[in-house]
Amino acid sequence: MHDLRDTHNAAAAASQIGLAEARSAAVRLLAIALAAATLGGCSFAIPGGEPAPAWKNVGDDVTGSIPHKTTPTLSYALDQEDWRRASAALGVALDPQGAGATVNWDNPQSHARGSFTPVGQPYPSDGKVCRAFLAEVGTKDKNEQLQGTACRDKSVDWALIDVRPWRKA
Repeated sequence: MHDLRDTHNAAAAASQIGLAEARSAAVRLLAIALAAATLGGCSFAIPGGEPAPAWKNVGDDVTGSIPHKTTPTLSYALDQEDWRRASAALGVALDPQGAGATVNWDNPQSHARGSFTPVGQPYPSDGKVCRAFLAEVGTKDKNEQLQGTACRDKSVDWALIDVRPWRKA
């Protein structure tokens, strides 16, 4: 009889331990389900819903924490035709097959003029060919001496990467 009572007590104790573990697992599962439901509400989308009017026409740079990279301008004093002529001269001056000589440009209508002088040899960068240059730009109102870098893909025009006032080293 003594053995039967011990067996019964052991079975009852094991049952209580199993019940406590089951309760603990249920509480953990409930906590996970609540967390998932709470966080899932943040990404819930209403089918056919539209953004609030405050979000319409917002640019890519919403927070301002990542600055939008703008394409550099040779000179704000140049108009569209001036830049067209300057860009053609830039392409000739920076051509890796060219002589590396200074190339002049001008626009008789606006009286804008300038020149590009390649500096150093062309070099590869991110799958493009790049080259540094010095530039002089003159308009009726001002004259500028600039330095910069331009790059191009295999068959595309040169694109300005960096332009700043020239500083003699």
